[in-house]
Amino acid sequence: MLRLRVIFAPDAKLGPGKADLLDGIRETGSISAAGRRMRMSYKRAWKLVDELNGLFRGPLVVASSGGPRGGGACLTALGEEVLARFRRIEAHSARAAASELAALRGLLRRKR
Repeated sequence: MLRLRVIFAPDAKLGPGKADLLDGIRETGSISAAGRRMRMSYKRAWKLVDELNGLFRGPLVVASSGGPRGGGACLTALGEEVLARFRRIEAHSARAAASELAALRGLLRRKR
């Protein structure tokens, strides 16, 4: 397995955890539900969303509060684009590294 992290600057990163959080928000319509799915605290999930929203030229996630069902969250068009591009980079990287990863696996100690 290849896990990719894009480091734009020391304090500006996009990796599998943040991408999974964005996927969860898209699927659940909720930052807290997406965080729970990842066994992440509500506070941590919101912190990551704030980081993501501040990292790009516009917000990736918008949240609404109140209402009969208590509000929710969704990805913006920019959020959808960033997530799709990151997932494509992951897929391209995995394909490009497949033979080298297989070779590395072949060099591992055998389990006893």
